[in-house]
Amino acid sequence: MESTLKEIREGASVLDMDARATVGGGVGDVYGEDRATEDQLVTPWTVSVASGYSLLRDPKYNKGLAFSEKERDAHYLRGLLPPACLTQGLQEKKLIQNLRQYQVPLQRYMALMELQERNERLFYKLMIDNVEELLPIVYTPTVGEACQKYGTIFRRPQGLYISLNEKGKILEVLKNWPEKGIQVIVVTDGERILGLGDLGCQCLPITIDVGTNNEKLLNDEFYIGLRQRRATGQEYSELLHEFMSAVKQNYGEKVLIQFEDFANHNAFELLAKYGTTHLVFNDDIQGTASVVLAGLIAALKLVGGSLAEHTFLFLGAGEAGTGIAELIALEMSRQTKAPLEECRKRIWLVDSKGLIVHSRKESLQHFKKPWAHEHEPVKTLLEAVKAIKPTVLIGSSGVGQTFTQEVVEAMSSFNEKPLILALSNPTSQSECNAEQAYKWSQGRAIFASGSPFDPVEVNGEMRITGQANNAYIFPGFGLGLVISGAIRVHDDMLLAASEALAKQVRQEDLDRGTIYPSFSSIRKISAHIAANVAAKAYELGLATRLPRPADLVAYAESCMYSPVYRNFR
Repeated sequence: MESTLKEIREGASVLDMDARATVGGGVGDVYGEDRATEDQLVTPWTVSVASGYSLLRDPKYNKGLAFSEKERDAHYLRGLLPPACLTQGLQEKKLIQNLRQYQVPLQRYMALMELQERNERLFYKLMIDNVEELLPIVYTPTVGEACQKYGTIFRRPQGLYISLNEKGKILEVLKNWPEKGIQVIVVTDGERILGLGDLGCQCLPITIDVGTNNEKLLNDEFYIGLRQRRATGQEYSELLHEFMSAVKQNYGEKVLIQFEDFANHNAFELLAKYGTTHLVFNDDIQGTASVVLAGLIAALKLVGGSLAEHTFLFLGAGEAGTGIAELIALEMSRQTKAPLEECRKRIWLVDSKGLIVHSRKESLQHFKKPWAHEHEPVKTLLEAVKAIKPTVLIGSSGVGQTFTQEVVEAMSSFNEKPLILALSNPTSQSECNAEQAYKWSQGRAIFASGSPFDPVEVNGEMRITGQANNAYIFPGFGLGLVISGAIRVHDDMLLAASEALAKQVRQEDLDRGTIYPSFSSIRKISAHIAANVAAKAYELGLATRLPRPADLVAYAESCMYSPVYRNFR
């Protein structure tokens, strides 16, 4: 991946530290609140000490009926709440029962967002304790519908909106955000939206609004964005550059900027342009690649052999597909010591025009060119499967039902255990569903998907579909960068994250047919990923937080956000 980006940036590497790329700035934990333990008393600061009615309207500190008698006296809450004092656990029990009454997933999503707007800690406590049940609501597939209907369901802003109207004033806009100790920024320009995930108070969500080419939105009276055609070229580049410069000036060198849902033509260019000057990470290119590689490493225990002994065929050659392919090739190269170019020859990609081959090279976008191998032209996926005879079939096309019965049967005809990953989201866009993959392969397929599917009975046994969900990677990856004080992202860190996730897959997971661990253990998984990423940052000389903690897993766990209510002075 880094080798492809180096070509775009004319040989510059993330390990090349240019003094001109560094900027001062950033803020500290002035009141020591982030470093305090759960049993230490904290002061509910806003601009002044929050109390009374304002305290109940502050989602960061509001506890609702969980305020104790002492706190009600100390903070002028008498008469503003019913007399009952509830525990956080009882509040959580009531909320999950209420959520289960909703029949429509979008209604559950809206109820959760309303909870986050009034009581952050209770929201995150509910999410952590019920992550497998609620993740499909706040993440794929429901969040896709929420994005489509955002203008209609919009209640209250939960991030920053920077449009072309703010050009020349972006630094001022960043300073308007009330939280100062920002460590991670998730930014999108909304051109290729799928799912944005949920964000805490030290993670700032930002939308860069440069307009839209969506006619339906432009004609929608409830559309809340900039009502104009999408800006491109120099106008777009200047706005993004001002944003990137302002972020570093306001928050410092070590703030992580996660690019989310940018279109292909901008995603690679932004990653290449800013990878050597900022701490940047593209979830669609790098996060997806890391989580898929982890699943493949785990799947080797079922199908046998090493990565280099398998042949890979992709349907889809955009940022996700090429990012996954490049990381697989990097891991092959690392394991075999073979040149990266040789490892790429085990990987084939199909786009909308057919198999990517050398005769098409001149007309290909730059990120597809490394995958143009010598082969006669092939027009369809089925023909490509029959010609290449892959052992692994990966879908990242965004087009549903493209892994047809004929394709799956062809894969099964020359593989005892065909490995099939239908990664496209949401569920309607999945290349095939779990039931189809198992049925058409006579129950022999090892299947994983991007969207969640119900368990499927295969030959009298229940198969659990592993979900190649980026949420496995980006929380732990980001935490690893933060706890090490990393100043750049390197491909070896992505490999380290994949390795850590693969190690969390237990034999009992594999026995159930899944190549990913249970999401119920996501905080433990994230801690191990963070530790591996941080260790690699120290090894590469990209970490600035010294001395290095003796136990990185324990340190990562100690730095995780706790949603348990705090006691107020």
